[in-house]
Parts: sequence; C-alpha cells; structure tokens
Amino acid sequence: MPTLTSNVKFMNFYPFNDIETISPRPLLLIAGADAHSREFSEDAYNRAAEPKELVIIPNAGHVDLYDRVNLIPFAKLTSFFKSNLK
Repeated sequence: MPTLTSNVKFMNFYPFNDIETISPRPLLLIAGADAHSREFSEDAYNRAAEPKELVIIPNAGHVDLYDRVNLIPFAKLTSFFKSNLK
C-alpha cells in the first residue's frame, strides 16, 4: 500500500535520471512519429550512453505499435537482438 510519503517519492521519480549507468548494455528505443510519448523516447536516447538506437516509426501513434503488426519493425527487433544477445 502506498503511503503519503511514498507518493511524493513516486511523483518526483524520473526514470531517465541515471540512464547512462546501464551502459554499455545496448538500448533500443522505438517510438511512433505521432506518439504523445515520443518525447520520452527522445529524452531517454539523448541521456543514454552508447550503444543506443532510436527508431521512429512514421504514421504511428503510441498504441499503434502494440497491435498494428504492419507498423511493428520486426526486422529491426530481430537484428538488434541477434547482434546484442549472446
């Protein structure tokens, strides 16, 4: 159960503050060009250390990449995981 003090900590938590510390683990960010959340992916990309990739999907919103399989970049996902999961 959240408490009054834990709610304040949660509201002040920004998950990208220390994103560079996950380096050198590869980071792949995929966002729709029309997604309201695209700015978060771009912010994460700008803050992250290498190796990193940002893929912007044209004509896609935030939820389009959940189930519009014609927009999901399966080839990019496959190549990224094949080259980075060993």
